[in-house]
Amino acid sequence: MRVILILFLLVLFLAIAVLALWRQSDRRADRAEMDRLIATQPSEPERFSLDMVADLPEPARRFFAFAIAEGTPLATVAFIEMEGRFGMGDKADPGYLPMRAAQVLAAPEGFVWAMTSGGAMRMAGSDSGIWTRFWLFGLAPVARFGGNADHARSAFGRYVAEAAFWTPAAVLPGPNVIWEPVSENVARFTMRQGELEQSVDVIVDADGRPQHVSFMRWSDANPDKVHRLQPFGGYLSEFRDFGGFTLPTHVEAGNMFETDDYFPFFIADIIDVRFPQLDR
Repeated sequence: MRVILILFLLVLFLAIAVLALWRQSDRRADRAEMDRLIATQPSEPERFSLDMVADLPEPARRFFAFAIAEGTPLATVAFIEMEGRFGMGDKADPGYLPMRAAQVLAAPEGFVWAMTSGGAMRMAGSDSGIWTRFWLFGLAPVARFGGNADHARSAFGRYVAEAAFWTPAAVLPGPNVIWEPVSENVARFTMRQGELEQSVDVIVDADGRPQHVSFMRWSDANPDKVHRLQPFGGYLSEFRDFGGFTLPTHVEAGNMFETDDYFPFFIADIIDVRFPQLDR
């Protein structure tokens, strides 16, 4: 009996060690991908001028005039620290967990969002353009998927939309970004990267302040668990200046945006936004 107990404890110890090494490998991958994305930011970028957006639809010109001060170095990569709530349930039973996260946003190249949650359910992990993987109590893998076309398309929608309000320099007109008018206060941009393409509507007020963004996202967050295009978006508020960029510090976003089924599963308050490479 004693031998069996010793063997059981040995197997348990080895299993915990393997899981701990696996979790550490995920953390190293997060850091490596963050470093790769940060390196895509030129150390001496152009500086913003309203001449760059003179030919855009009027609401888009208003947006850029609000979001980027004249002469600001055009950083397209941001390191964002946030805290807030992350919903694990649905509209009827949100199941919000307190969360804290760090994110590198580098549209159109990618993003990494590394999160830890508190409360009774201790969850940590990361979301990116390549993977989604989360751990319970740091040892039990509870979600691991990605590496396929559906995941890449869905993730692209997320970080392109976030670029509109957290890295506006990344959505300036260029070879991979085009803008078109929608209405008096709405402009739409489309970003392309390889075979990926995403259009996002930016809704602004009279001063050019973005009030919310909306788009059709490729997602399986539906009762059928089937990937399809469906409304997604978020409300933006509490703007602050970060190195010449006026950015929202409160964001509420979710699936089925502007419908009766809208569920804001992502509620974030920004602690800080920095622009790597330019901070050196």
